[in-house]
Amino acid sequence: MLLVVTVINQTISMNKLGASLLSFVISFTLFGQSDSIDTFIKSKMQERKIPGLQLTIVKDGKIIKSESYGIANIEDSIKVDSQTVFAINSMTKTFTGVAVMQLLEDGKLSLEDPISKYLDSLPETWRNITLKQLLTHTSGLPEMMDNYAKLVASWDEVKELPIVFNPNEDFQYNQTNYVLIGKLINKLSGVSFQEFIQEKQLKPILALRTIEAGFGHYQSVIPHSARGYTYFVNGSLTHAYEEFPLEFRTAAGMSTTASELAHWYIALQNGMLLKNPESLSTLWTPAILKDGKTRGFGGPLNGYAIGTPIMVKPNEPNIIATIGGGRSAALTYPEKHITIIVLTNLQGAFPERFINDMLKWID
Repeated sequence: MLLVVTVINQTISMNKLGASLLSFVISFTLFGQSDSIDTFIKSKMQERKIPGLQLTIVKDGKIIKSESYGIANIEDSIKVDSQTVFAINSMTKTFTGVAVMQLLEDGKLSLEDPISKYLDSLPETWRNITLKQLLTHTSGLPEMMDNYAKLVASWDEVKELPIVFNPNEDFQYNQTNYVLIGKLINKLSGVSFQEFIQEKQLKPILALRTIEAGFGHYQSVIPHSARGYTYFVNGSLTHAYEEFPLEFRTAAGMSTTASELAHWYIALQNGMLLKNPESLSTLWTPAILKDGKTRGFGGPLNGYAIGTPIMVKPNEPNIIATIGGGRSAALTYPEKHITIIVLTNLQGAFPERFINDMLKWID
């Protein structure tokens, strides 16, 4: 409001008065919008018992709001600020998906290629599974990790297991798919997938905090990072910890800030990361199964594209709903040119369930 008071108290000409009044209206509107969103976020944090949260909103390719709330580390009473990095879990998959699309644009692969074209020593039942089926979890491969992020089969063991369903006949979220995609990126790029994503996606947007955090997930000591918490273990607040071996880091390894993630989404949509507009359309198109339907996690998350869930609604534009670990989410509304990012340090916050409610203050 200081800006408003300053504008009003200026001695100005009549020609400038109209512009000044317009500035007053705009400032007042943005102040009211910000206050409403802040109040909403704080109410959701209280309702869902979320310790710490970052929010960044992008509209028309620009960040229009970026705020930090609450506590990053309860034990030491450290507040969340703009430089706090959060583990984003399976949101990592969308970076991996973009990496594959970048290799496609370089002419190194096709999404319809079978994985056996690039990787040797695969079971016979895996050989005709396509890259797209791996990326969209429609491969039918057996799982290496259970729902609690516990390793249930080694690489050698999983290759001895039968497939769960025929490719493209169903959807089953599966970390094995992204282990294979990691091996593919390593081979075709000539560097590790971590290096490839850093060079091709993070360095171009100067995502310095994300680069510094690396792909350590919960295994590495990451300066200025939010501690993970959950109520799922025994009903009381405890630490959340999931151990992802290195080969799984294409599926869930990254940590970032909401503002750097926002810059990544801006770069993705303005042609900086993917040169061909058709590549972005392909990236965000949900897989269609043999029965002509889309499937996903259930409820509104009823589709899955390359590295990201999709909310498919009849007669409405799809919503790109990238989510991670039940704690972080980024919803993109392509028709509205809006992306809303909410990162939290609570497993079970499920921000994708309340992000839509903020649209009324943004549209």
